[in-house]
Amino acid sequence: MKDLSLLKPTIRLSITNPDSESNSVFGRGIANLCLGVREAGSLNAAAKGMGMAYSKAWRIIKETEAALGIQLLHRDGAHGSTLTEEGDRLLDAYIAIDAQLQKEAERAFKGILS
Repeated sequence: MKDLSLLKPTIRLSITNPDSESNSVFGRGIANLCLGVREAGSLNAAAKGMGMAYSKAWRIIKETEAALGIQLLHRDGAHGSTLTEEGDRLLDAYIAIDAQLQKEAERAFKGILS
């Protein structure tokens, strides 16, 4: 490929707790899982929508909550799950920052190639 203008940079944002010893971060995967919970009202439905086992989704949520020191989901057994206020705010911030960084990366890439 000789035309570099056909390429596109991809940004990988992650949010961490600097006080945590865990390697768990809030990144694209957990953001997609939380977005699925927001839209479907269920961790199980969100996991299935991503082709993931519920047990794995549950483990990822628990590890991320422990690492960040916040609860992401309200779990209501058979009635599903919803994002906590903190989970909603974190997801909204992640989505906004990710979109902003992606636009800036594309603008910078285009400018550098020109």
